[in-house]
Amino acid sequence: MVTADDSVSASLRSDGLAGAFELPFAKLHGAGNGYVVLDGRDLNADWQSIAPRITDPNFGVGSDGLAVVESSDAAAVRMRIFNSDGSEAEMSGNGIRLFAKFVLDRGLASLDEGSLLVETGGGLRRVFPMPATPTTGPMTAASVAMDEPRFELAALPADPRLAGGADRLIDFELEVAGQPVVFTALSLGNPHAVIRIDHDPADYPLARIAPEIQAHPLFPQRINVEVVQVLGRDRLRARVYERGEGETLASGTGATACAVTARFHQQTDAAVAVELPGGVLHVEWPGPGESAWLNGPAVEVFEGIWREPAGGSSREHE
Repeated sequence: MVTADDSVSASLRSDGLAGAFELPFAKLHGAGNGYVVLDGRDLNADWQSIAPRITDPNFGVGSDGLAVVESSDAAAVRMRIFNSDGSEAEMSGNGIRLFAKFVLDRGLASLDEGSLLVETGGGLRRVFPMPATPTTGPMTAASVAMDEPRFELAALPADPRLAGGADRLIDFELEVAGQPVVFTALSLGNPHAVIRIDHDPADYPLARIAPEIQAHPLFPQRINVEVVQVLGRDRLRARVYERGEGETLASGTGATACAVTARFHQQTDAAVAVELPGGVLHVEWPGPGESAWLNGPAVEVFEGIWREPAGGSSREHE
């Protein structure tokens, strides 16, 4: 096991980052959705530049994204999420579970009444780890309070001039790649467009359709795209195409968006299992006005040291 001692931590948190330096990290995954997680508290680093290099599957660690621990005045800790292209995301349902495991297993923050309060770009979120306390062993899974889904245009955001007078994009039809595509859009701290189909998502041309939706001027900040099939009142099958990443084996917010959309359209009950290429995530949403809950695994794969070359960081505070 590779860890940073106090002298390394002190050097990482100095202002002299013009030369090469080292970043202790851990690689984790939730249902195959992988993240590199590291402690970036007080470290003046250009994470948008580092993220594509450290997540690269050939020249880096290999992952769907980078999660960075930062200090917070509003919560026990702050999570910043960067996609593999360097863009920053507001929230990640899988990422926050993996982030919480990294933080709690290493004693970087403490639980408050059985939960970890995390500041994210999409607002404050509570993570309820399993086992319930660090003294009963390393965290293996967690439930996350995902907050109340929002459908209004401003929450996405979506350009109202292109929404055809609609105040929400419910079964909204858009001409994409030469064909009409119908989706429901919602925000879970980050935006999603969910396409409901009646056949196996494996046969859907997601790699062709999703980039066209993401790049459409209707969504000035782009949008995550999901395709979902209802298998029963308690089960869904889905695929996810994320902003700044492409298709991933799983997505916590993507699975939640699929469950909320199916429930909104009265196709499922409150609690559903969502089958994704990388595994199964569980979502519960009672209905409008209520928060959604996400439950899934958190697995640490390995630890290591990322050696950042000279000139790879910034002296400027973000």
